[in-house]
Amino acid sequence: MRYFLAIIGGGPAGYTAAELASKAGKDVILFEQTALGGTCLNVGCIPTKSLLYGAKQYYNATHAQKYGVTAGNVTFDFAAMQKRKTIVVRKLVAGIRQRLNNEHCTIVNGAAAVLSRTDEQVTISCNGETYEAENLMICTGSTNFVPPIPGIQDNPAIWDSTDALAATELPASVIIVGGGVIGMEFATLYHELGVPVTVIEAMPTILPNLDQEVVQILLDKYRKAGINILTSTKVEAIEGNTVKLSTNELPSTLSSQHSTLSADKILVSVGRRANLKGLEALTDIELNRGAIMVDDFMKTNLPNVFACGDVTGKVMLAHVASRQAEVAVGRMLKQIPLQRIAYNAIPSVVYTNPEIASVGLTELQVRDFYTEMEGEAGIAKAGGIETFYEVKKLPMTFSGRFMAENDGETGLCKLLIDKRNKTVLGAHLIGNPASEFIAAASFAVRMGYTVAEMQQVVFPHPTVSEILHETLNG
Repeated sequence: MRYFLAIIGGGPAGYTAAELASKAGKDVILFEQTALGGTCLNVGCIPTKSLLYGAKQYYNATHAQKYGVTAGNVTFDFAAMQKRKTIVVRKLVAGIRQRLNNEHCTIVNGAAAVLSRTDEQVTISCNGETYEAENLMICTGSTNFVPPIPGIQDNPAIWDSTDALAATELPASVIIVGGGVIGMEFATLYHELGVPVTVIEAMPTILPNLDQEVVQILLDKYRKAGINILTSTKVEAIEGNTVKLSTNELPSTLSSQHSTLSADKILVSVGRRANLKGLEALTDIELNRGAIMVDDFMKTNLPNVFACGDVTGKVMLAHVASRQAEVAVGRMLKQIPLQRIAYNAIPSVVYTNPEIASVGLTELQVRDFYTEMEGEAGIAKAGGIETFYEVKKLPMTFSGRFMAENDGETGLCKLLIDKRNKTVLGAHLIGNPASEFIAAASFAVRMGYTVAEMQQVVFPHPTVSEILHETLNG
């Protein structure tokens, strides 16, 4: 049988594409090596959020006195948390399989590899069988990046995120190498369950891609809470469960420029890289920094080959992968109007406690944007960079709902506004539950709403989402 579309990888991009194309009556074959759902569902987004929610419940129970609740002898069962995590993942995987259960979709479990390609046909092998399709969609995702640190290979003390999620017991202590999203979420999990945590970040700050005013609030809170966070610090080598550090900005906790720290486990989370395994036959596909290059419609330089998700190296988020798949299938089916992805309006969330949620440009990116557009001379002539944009911000405590549910927290809502056309360039929030209403700000950025238009939106009261309205009016 010759398929309309062959998809390698059953993560958010792969299963979304398979569902859309098959429901449109096109014959689709989907190859997945491990389990449907990909990294996000099986060893990423969902299992971490399941464990983080359990940790938050324990944390809230042990800090309930400020709400007038006294709970005695509160304990947690990490094995039970892990069991619940597994149940959640299995149910969601089964749900995906059910969504793909139609006459036009074939699922093959196994490691697929491209054998050959012409502009008319792609041939794929899997489990000793060969399959042919008119079009190929590459959704092979990404893998944990292993930095070239001496002593990291074949070291039983070293974990990556997958190892940490599979552990049935908590480590006695943990060093986390990497202060990005993954590292800070695991730092939150372990800290709330009482595990001593040290975070080592080579950059001058944790979460370097986020708005730093918001990040600083989290950094100050976590340090005050007892999480040892070392920035501008590099790991030179690892011996067993000991790391040797080199730092240009010597923290007071270290006594010399070359110091060592030890922990039960060392969790390495310094990013991910596009997974190109099985694509070796596509020798003429264009890459950029190890990721597959695509156009606005997720097409590669090869006429009948598309790529979506982490393998493109654009924005490694599950919701981006799903949206890329929608755009790619729409292009493949020649649906009108052809849609594109507004990468400037992609919301992101860091599930720390408190949560950080953002969309659009950070303040540093805004300043860089206007400097590039106007030039240094233009900026000076206009009277400075601040003449092009304004910052509106309020503590989250201006929301009654936030005050009622987040005792002792301040939070922040920060909006960046273009002064010339009064549109929202970016929104950055810290405070629970920012993840649940950042989409409202995403609409504003995506559609180019003016401040006046957003001020006409009615937010329900009392909700924390009202902080967006309050900040615009501030």
